[in-house]
Amino acid sequence: MKNTGRTGALFMLGAALLATALWAGAALAQTWPAQPIKIIVPFTPGTGMDTIARTVAPLLGERLGKPVVVQNTPGASGNIGADQVAKAAADGYTLLMGANTMLIASQLYKNVPFNPVNDFAPVSMTAWGTLMLVASPKSGIKTLEELITRAKAKPGAISYGSPGVGTPHHMAMELFNTQTHLSMLHVPYKGTAGYTTDLLSGEINVGFLPVHIAAGFVNSGKLQALAVGSAKRHPVAENVPTIGELGVKGVEVDMWYALSAPAKTPVAIVNRINSELVAIMKLPEVRETLGKAGLDAAWSAPKELGDIVVKDYARWGEVIRRNGITAD
Repeated sequence: MKNTGRTGALFMLGAALLATALWAGAALAQTWPAQPIKIIVPFTPGTGMDTIARTVAPLLGERLGKPVVVQNTPGASGNIGADQVAKAAADGYTLLMGANTMLIASQLYKNVPFNPVNDFAPVSMTAWGTLMLVASPKSGIKTLEELITRAKAKPGAISYGSPGVGTPHHMAMELFNTQTHLSMLHVPYKGTAGYTTDLLSGEINVGFLPVHIAAGFVNSGKLQALAVGSAKRHPVAENVPTIGELGVKGVEVDMWYALSAPAKTPVAIVNRINSELVAIMKLPEVRETLGKAGLDAAWSAPKELGDIVVKDYARWGEVIRRNGITAD
């Protein structure tokens, strides 16, 4: 005989606790914001995340009626700042300006104390950054087909660079290698400057660069454009085809940037921030400012961003495990 009385009591208790939690969240949302809001940028000043945060912060503060400050907390490829937000109170006063690099870094390092899928509440996408695959003219590689043909003929003979292990440039090429069954030599650098210099000089053969940076070198003849790693062609380089157009599927490697809050932040607060942020990202002056930094302003619903996070976390995790990639 089933103990329906106990089951019913437990159900009622659970329902009461849920109702209490919802009421508390609604009450908090009605008084929010009552104090300054902090946006954590898990990288140093001058990075894409920092540019977006400092562009958005004063405008968001005006709309919310409270100051919005930006705090840089770099370290461990963004894991330190992200963990700080993951452990913050879920009250809407501590936010994270992150990027898809967080989904990569959290799987490259051992014992990362947070989960980028479960420990954050997605708010909105803020920008996209497109990568272009280029070749040094000294390599003699002029098309994507030539790169694939040569790399297949001599595995490991073609070298590609990146600003470091786990960077979008590195992971984009690893995904390209996986989809094309190629083996190329990875030469990691400690930053973008050395990597770009050696790519221009021909010390390394190919690599990915942000499209706004690559386009200038391509137009001056210092680099050869092979393809862009986005789903569609980019306005800065409309004559450069996508990798997909050239027959290699599954290599959409755009970088994205987004705002998140700690998990369990009341939905009403998340929606309020989303509403204000979407309006801000649509402003012509914001789009112009980000465009000068090589970023394309964007926005999304919280669920849309959440779906992208889940998909990309799994995709990059597979690339990392399949290729045995670990942080230095």
